[in-house]
Amino acid sequence: MTKIALVTGANKGIGFETAKQLTQHNIKVLLGARNETEGKKAEEALRALSLDATYVKLDISNSADIENVKNYIESEYGVLDILVNNAAVFLDSDWFGNNTETVPLQTLRDTFDINYFGTVELTQALLPAIKKSEAGRIVNISSVSGSFGVHLDESHWLYALKPYAYSASKTALNQFTVFLANALRDTKIKVNAANPGWVKTSIGSDQAPLTPEEGAKTGVQLALIDENGPSGTFSQSGEILSW
Repeated sequence: MTKIALVTGANKGIGFETAKQLTQHNIKVLLGARNETEGKKAEEALRALSLDATYVKLDISNSADIENVKNYIESEYGVLDILVNNAAVFLDSDWFGNNTETVPLQTLRDTFDINYFGTVELTQALLPAIKKSEAGRIVNISSVSGSFGVHLDESHWLYALKPYAYSASKTALNQFTVFLANALRDTKIKVNAANPGWVKTSIGSDQAPLTPEEGAKTGVQLALIDENGPSGTFSQSGEILSW
């Protein structure tokens, strides 16, 4: 039976490559994107490669969109096997320095709306469908920028980079990962956080060393783990990272 996956923010970058790689494993992928034009372009690009992908309108900061996608999945498929929470924004003025004293509260709220609150709301809405899967997988695309361990390690390359809104939202996402994995520990569902690395995207910039294809690999690996795979972890390329 064909597995069903939903990838958020799937119209470009890591999200698009994640969707592409999942479809290459004969998985039906729903491409969540808030921009209909870009979402349909992504669908057309994958279908041109004979890959099974369908665009669904999904702005995860919009409760109506979340409800619509939930209803669509339940009526069309009855189950969701894989959820990759990839959609994210970077609204801090830049990556460099420490803007904790000056970051506008609206920037914090707007960042958390997508990177945290929207992700939690969507996941909660889709959990009934994921619980119907024989082996549900939830992957939260996080960032090493949300790691306390990294920001306390003066020798780490990221130590000097402290964009507060983005980093704090990813820290919150990491805790959601740990707590949700604990809540679902007696089920077949596995919940993990992936660090894609520094990737050439609208968030990572052109200076990043990794391609979106490379950045997608950890999330895809976690989406495809078997019953012996981990839950409640934060990793990159199989290496466990510090929370």
